[in-house]
This record gives sequence, structure tokens and C-alpha cells, in this order.
Amino acid sequence: MEYAALRPVASSSARPSSSRSPESHYWRKFRAPVFVKELAPITSIHFVPPVSVYSTTPEDDAAPNSVVGSTSTQPTSVSARQKFAVTTGARVQIYSMRNARVAKTISRFKDVARSANFRSDGRLMVAGDDSGLIQVFDTTSRAILRTMRGHSNPVHVTRFSPNGTEIMSASDDRTVRLWDVPEQKAVHVFEGHEDYVRSAVFSPDNPALLLSGSYDATVKLWDARMGEQGGCAMSMNHGAPVEDVLVYPTGGGGVALSAGGPVMKVWDLMMGGRCMASISNHQKTITSLALSVHSGADFSVDNTESLGGMRILTGGLDHLVKVYDPAHDFKVTHTMRYPSPILSMAVSPDESHIAVGMADGTLCVRKRDIKASELERREAERAAMNAGAYEFFMQGRVATNQPGKVNARRATDDIRVDAVRKRKLADYDRLLKSFRYSDALDAALRKGVAPSVTFGLILELIHRSPRGSADGLRRAIAGRDDVTLEPVLRFLLRHAANPSYVDLVCDTLNVIVDTYAGVIGQSPLIDDLFGRIWAKVADELRLQRDLMQVRGSLEMILSATAIGAASAAATA
Repeated sequence: MEYAALRPVASSSARPSSSRSPESHYWRKFRAPVFVKELAPITSIHFVPPVSVYSTTPEDDAAPNSVVGSTSTQPTSVSARQKFAVTTGARVQIYSMRNARVAKTISRFKDVARSANFRSDGRLMVAGDDSGLIQVFDTTSRAILRTMRGHSNPVHVTRFSPNGTEIMSASDDRTVRLWDVPEQKAVHVFEGHEDYVRSAVFSPDNPALLLSGSYDATVKLWDARMGEQGGCAMSMNHGAPVEDVLVYPTGGGGVALSAGGPVMKVWDLMMGGRCMASISNHQKTITSLALSVHSGADFSVDNTESLGGMRILTGGLDHLVKVYDPAHDFKVTHTMRYPSPILSMAVSPDESHIAVGMADGTLCVRKRDIKASELERREAERAAMNAGAYEFFMQGRVATNQPGKVNARRATDDIRVDAVRKRKLADYDRLLKSFRYSDALDAALRKGVAPSVTFGLILELIHRSPRGSADGLRRAIAGRDDVTLEPVLRFLLRHAANPSYVDLVCDTLNVIVDTYAGVIGQSPLIDDLFGRIWAKVADELRLQRDLMQVRGSLEMILSATAIGAASAAATA
């Protein structure tokens, strides 16, 4: 198992942490929010998704004539993807990502529109409405290409499948349906929810798997391959009406998220729907979930720490968007406040835009500038996915009708193995890894090492001891003369009155006194340091006694004031 680098001890300072931490610095790059006022609450926001590995018309070698309902004869351009759909009232507004202005308006709905969703090529858009209709639109001409009927109540969710040939819908009639777009008919009707179904998504790992959340407080996983068995492969109890669901992207290990009430729950689908975590950081209902897959892809302010990794965003009726780090027990790393309750939220695939829709009809779009190096890195990652063995495994391209082309691609870049560069450990980590405890402590006491790191090392030495002892720390302290013991005592002297580290200071001093009790008094330098530590501790104790006396006096004054006020009220 790889050695885990030392973790500094967190400071318990009463002052709030700096908002300019590397994580906050990344999210504050989304500057200059643009606010647009719509005429009705914004219930859905959707960016054009990236091309899926399941797509039958991938971006690099698309077959235009095979696109259902497409009027274009050219492959999808980059500009065609720079847009997002905003569902508000009885219309869908298509905004341009370049200037956050309305490019097109689709208003051919018989009732309130719901959940406009783009296909991965950006040419088609599907949306439901409160009349129960599902319509597929050509985003260029705004023509209605397909109309699906079958739901008896409002349709709140519509989604294109990753392969682009099927549509999923979820309705207040308690059903989830899977539609064949060319045939305009439902190929699967999933029944099992006992209340409105207001959220549903496809699994990015398998288009045959669908996840839905209902107001009956359950999250269900449906398998379109189960046929007559009903299709329900798994059911999880969220404990509150479910407002939104998500599934981790491909390679995420089968992890799903559900939001309902002020709680977000994490489910392990590979373990039968076991609840991995339940997180409650909102004061009101969470209404929207979003993923930032490449969040913090660039480096921190001083280029010494890489943020990296995936982040989860939640928006709620308490006007807040919170950012979670799933790699660190879903810790909240950043919070954004908005002027109205949040109903919908989306992050663009290139991580350059965050769009939030609110209950008062306000749309807020935040944008950040992406560096050229970040674009090149992501393009290399995408090319490695699409051109390597992963593509042939997921799409079965070996059986294509263009063997010459496939063989050429396989011969050049079918397998890509990158060299893994080992992370260089700090001196104290390297010595600690070799169990050289005394040398590791000396390295952590050097100039330039943060106190939190040094106390982190001391805490690690205590943890490496049998329960109830400090053998690891004792081994690091023992065997020193007055010259090598002096830096330890001077370090403890500097932080003897720091409330963040006072417990570790006391534990270390106890070990030093126990180890060197027989020789104390033989070195004037060590005796002077012990005397200064004793004086500092005595001053701190005196200060605490004075504070307790002041506290007692204040309590007596406040009690007398309260009694006097109560007596005056009684006589009146």
C-alpha cells in the first residue's frame, strides 16, 4: 500500500478561515454574474452534453444522414454546442454561452413546459409539458419533429439516452417510460412508484439502466433488459420526497446521489443500494444536484497544490449553492449565495459556466476563463478515451464496416500507458516512512516548516504507539543531549499558550519530563527553558482565573438585572 503523506493538524482558531483558500480561489474565478429576469420560475437548465461513447454518431466521424429529424448535412460544429436551454413557464429559451443572451425561443407548448433536454449533437431538443405531451424539436428551425403521447399527467422529466435514439420520461402519473424516437412509441413502461416522479437520469455506464426519484421517498433503479419482471432492479428509501437524482460519470464505480428535504444521500449501487453517506448542510429543501467533473483542474494560487477531482454542487430553497468534495467525506469546500430560492442548476461540460435558475424567474450565469493549457489537457484526455481501447470495448468498433480505418487507429493508439511519476516526499515524511522517528522530528522542527505540520508529526507518533502509551513519541524524544533537546523545548515554548495545540504541547512535555527526570538540573540551558515554559503556563493559568472571576461578576450582574426586571413587571 502506498505511503500516505503526513496531514497537518487543523488549527481551531476562532477566526473564520480565509475565503482565499485554493478551493475558494478556483470557484471565485466564476466572476461577473449575469442576471436575466424571466417571466416565470426557472424549473430546468440544460447544457449541450458531450458526445457519449455510446453515441451512434460520434463527433469525429458522424453520419449526418442518420440523425433522426436533423435538417443539417454537416457534422455538429463547436458553435452549435455553445448553448443551453432554460425552461420557464410555457416556453424554452435557448441561450448562447458566449454572451448569455437569448438566441431562440420555443413556445409551441399547450401548457407549462418542463425539462428541456438537448441531444449530444445539439441539433435536437426534447421537452415535456403539463398536458402530458412529449415533443422533440429541431433546434435550428424550431419545428416539432416528433410528438409522443401516453402520459396522463404532467411530464416533469425528459432525457435523451446516451445513444440518442431513445427518450426517457417521468410523470406525475407515477410511471417512467422509455420511448423509441423513430417509432414514436413507448418500448418500456416502468411502474412501481406510489407518488409523483419528479427526477430521473440515465446511467452513464449503461444506457439500459435508469435511476428515478419520487415523492414517495424512494429511489429506484430500472433495467430495461428485465422485460416482464417489471424492470425494477433496486429500490432505496431516501426518507423524504426526492427532488433530484444523479449517477456518477463513467468510471465512478456505480455511485448514485439523491436529494430530498435538506438531505443529500449517497448510494452504492454495486452493493445493492447501500447508503454510503447522508449529508445535511442546507436549512431548506435541496432542489437541484450538479456535478463538476474536472473541478479545480488547474493549480492553486502558488502552483504548489493541485485541487483536481470531482465536486458535487447542491442548490436549495435557502438561496445557497454548496460545493462538496466526495474524496474527503463530502466536506463543504465552498458556498455561493443567491437572491432567491433555487429551483434548477447546471454546470457546462467544459466547466466554464455555472447557470442557476430561481423561483422568482431570475437566471444567473457565472463564467470563468479557461487557460489554453487546461483545454489542451482535456482534449488529450478526451482523445485518449475516444481513440484507444476504451472506445472499441464500449462500442464494439471491431465489427465496423471500415476495417482499414479501425486497424489503422488500433495500430497507432489502441493502448496508451502513461508513466506514473512518483510523488516526492518531504524530508520528515521520508524519515517517518523509514521509522526514523527522532530524525523525522528534527526535520519537522527546521525553519520553514509550518507548526501545523510539526504537531501533525507529533500526533502521528502518538498514534503509532500502543493504546494508552506514547512509545512512538518517546522514541523520538529519547537519546538527546542538551543541544538536540533545545529545539524541541523552544518550539513548545512558542506554542505553549496556543489553544489549537495546547493538548499536544502538554503531552510532549509530559514525555520529556518522564524521560529526562533523572538528569534535569544538570544543564543551565535546559533548566532555563523549563523555567520559561513554567512561567508562561503560570501566566496563562492566572489569565484564566481572572477571566473566570470576570465571568462570575458578569453573571451576578445579569442575574440581578433579570430579577429586577421580573419584579418590576410583576408589580406593574
